[in-house]
Amino acid sequence: MPEGLSLEEPRTDDGAALWRIARDSRVLDLNSSYSYLLWCRDHAGTSIVARDASGGPVGFITGYLRPEAPRTLLVWQVAVDHGQRGRGLAAAMLATLAGRAGRALGVNVIETTITPDNAASERLFTAFAARHGAPVEREVLFGADAFPESGHQPEVLYRIGPFASPDASPAHDNS
Repeated sequence: MPEGLSLEEPRTDDGAALWRIARDSRVLDLNSSYSYLLWCRDHAGTSIVARDASGGPVGFITGYLRPEAPRTLLVWQVAVDHGQRGRGLAAAMLATLAGRAGRALGVNVIETTITPDNAASERLFTAFAARHGAPVEREVLFGADAFPESGHQPEVLYRIGPFASPDASPAHDNS
């Protein structure tokens, strides 16, 4: 884990900062600011925030348990502030969140969707799978034609697992 940072569950008052980090990423589909507030309230146990020494959020992962597959954590968004990129923070957040969700909720599968042009997310999730000896299945979940706006790429579902309870220690690579 990068020095000087801590990882914990988000709080409702983190919602505005998470929205700003997502907006500033220029990669993520930006949800409403209200949705980030709700996410911090209703899905804190399946999400994580990285905080700098002053306590301000510098990265996050939002996730939720799939209602029809309660041992599956769907990772919705992963974002790291520009100044913190390249330090392994995303990998540390994913490892910590998976370990916590595995222990507390019995999670043994992670799902996420990745657009074909998002090489960084593909590296993050395939490296996580490799570290845990877990298989990765890929299939198009939503084709480009499913989205109302033109130019949206397909969302490819990555299904990682099942895996044994993940090691919650922070990852040390720069995925």
